[in-house]
Amino acid sequence: MHAGLPEVPKVINVVLKLSARDLVHADLASCGWAGSDHHLANVAEQLERALIGEVDYLAVCAATDIPLAKGGVDYQVKEGVGTLWQLAVHPALQSCGIGTYLVEAAELRIRKRGLRHAELAVEENNPRAHALYERLGYVAYDRQPDSWDEQAPGGTLRRYETMCTLMRKDLA
Repeated sequence: MHAGLPEVPKVINVVLKLSARDLVHADLASCGWAGSDHHLANVAEQLERALIGEVDYLAVCAATDIPLAKGGVDYQVKEGVGTLWQLAVHPALQSCGIGTYLVEAAELRIRKRGLRHAELAVEENNPRAHALYERLGYVAYDRQPDSWDEQAPGGTLRRYETMCTLMRKDLA
């Protein structure tokens, strides 16, 4: 410790009061952390689907009402199932419980529709997410390849291919 310098705490605990609400178009400007312009354009398309009830698209916010996490539930993938997808937490806030809050809020939306099953696909190269879903009660039942267009740094689109583990949870 140097004379005259204040001591700096090594650990600071921060408590955020979280809420979940519908993601809206105006939120997209503050969601650049979630993906490229191409991804956010896709999210905007999903918000149109939310207007007709095919999906729910959620934002988890702190008191500022700026999204810290976002994700969707698609009710059109499989009959009687809410399929969670496009889940993301601001990178600086991962491993703080916000992802758990997001998944639980999505499961509540599924239950409110009278459904008792949730499913999701997690990339096999994402062990942190896989561990989160297992901790929340999701069980692997299959695996399948998946792919989507992603925006390269220069703005061009390229096809991203991956292998995913399919997981499900009974919500009864």
